Amino acid sequence: MNNYIKIKNLTKKYEKNKSIKVLNDISFNFETGKTYSIMGPSGSGKSTLLNLISLIDTPTTGSIEISSNRIKSNNKIENDLIRAKQIGIIYQDKNLLSDFTALENVYLPNLLVSKEKQKSIELAKKLIKNVGMSSRINHFPNELSGGENQRIAIARALINNPDIILADEPTGNLDTYNAKLVFEILFNLKNKNRIIIFATHNRYFANMADCKIMMNDGNVQIINATS
Repeated sequence: MNNYIKIKNLTKKYEKNKSIKVLNDISFNFETGKTYSIMGPSGSGKSTLLNLISLIDTPTTGSIEISSNRIKSNNKIENDLIRAKQIGIIYQDKNLLSDFTALENVYLPNLLVSKEKQKSIELAKKLIKNVGMSSRINHFPNELSGGENQRIAIARALINNPDIILADEPTGNLDTYNAKLVFEILFNLKNKNRIIIFATHNRYFANMADCKIMMNDGNVQIINATS
């Protein structure tokens, strides 16, 4: 098995009026070709774990390896490049740029990497078509419904053909119809070279994953893992 993401003895503490430990000595290997769901009550550490894997945040102690590359927390430039090229992120609140059209929101992350605008635009158009949004390509986020915005967010997350897709409550603000549509798109992105990890409160969607991670008070219980 190819353990593409390895986290070892991962902890995260926040120092405010008192020390708050959000993650408690977590170790786990995420394998390519699999989907992983993360469940747990609010405050259990789901978003914190995703933020660490996405290299948006840094652990207090422990290590993260991506494709045998040990992540150096203090190397922001390198970590930003890894995120841009290898990680696609889908947020609960779509996180689209309000002053840019759907097309612009999707192609800009690729333009930053490739520096070839026309190729970025053509690739974005193809991805937008794949999520059924071609007719809305020149609309701004405030002209789109919640479900439409989230489909554009998925296209944006795919623009650099990432090996890792991370989704933090991607359907938390959607109705049942649009939630099912988004997860259908998400699971169709599975392939032998990709890892998909998503946090959700919805047990139905969580149970669709190859492996379920239950979180509580910064600890994890693994269900259906083969590693």
